[in-house]
Amino acid sequence: MPIKRIIEGLNEFHDNYFSIHRELFEQLSHGQNPEVLFITCSDSRIDPCLITQSPPGELFVIRNVGNIIPAYGTLNSGEGAGIEYSIQTLGIKEVVVCGHSHCGAMKGLLQIGNLAQQMPLVYDWLRHYGEPTRRLVLDNYKDYSSDKLLKIAIEQNVLTQIENLETYPIIRSRLHSGQLTLHAWIYEIETGEVFAYDASVGKFKILENRPFPVPNLLIRLPSE
Repeated sequence: MPIKRIIEGLNEFHDNYFSIHRELFEQLSHGQNPEVLFITCSDSRIDPCLITQSPPGELFVIRNVGNIIPAYGTLNSGEGAGIEYSIQTLGIKEVVVCGHSHCGAMKGLLQIGNLAQQMPLVYDWLRHYGEPTRRLVLDNYKDYSSDKLLKIAIEQNVLTQIENLETYPIIRSRLHSGQLTLHAWIYEIETGEVFAYDASVGKFKILENRPFPVPNLLIRLPSE
């Protein structure tokens, strides 16, 4: 039974990991000071702390179906509240939007008509907030194979969320002052590799020893 295994895991955590790192958890009980806002999918195969090898307290994580960030003003979303809190109150200076291979949300987005009856809430979520990605992919890459279309949709969805992030006042302000950096990543489940968007070449490249920050695409300084 899965819940029994989870309880066994809780006991294992308390008796071993927690005991060894008790001092860390004592420090965390007085407040958090994460270094990165990590926005990713709810998919059970994605574990931000595991794939980045980050200890408790380093990542402020926002997760939902399809790692989607509604544009500012679209609705009073938990995503928006989390973004605002992490930047304004916690002072986070690095934001990662991380999609992943074989994303079920992107598969559903490309065949969205099939979701309306079976999963109306998922349908509404993707129809409202995934439409820019769906339209871009189907209008420009309709002759590609289904596997290639899915890969493109996953990549374009991450870039769309970066653009949506830039609509938030706190994000725009910190980008303008150089106090914030955005990163667009894709985690490949089958290889364990992470690909980051390199704007200088306009594509995702394997992430090894240096980051590829996404340049601020929306804010432009006045011409002199």
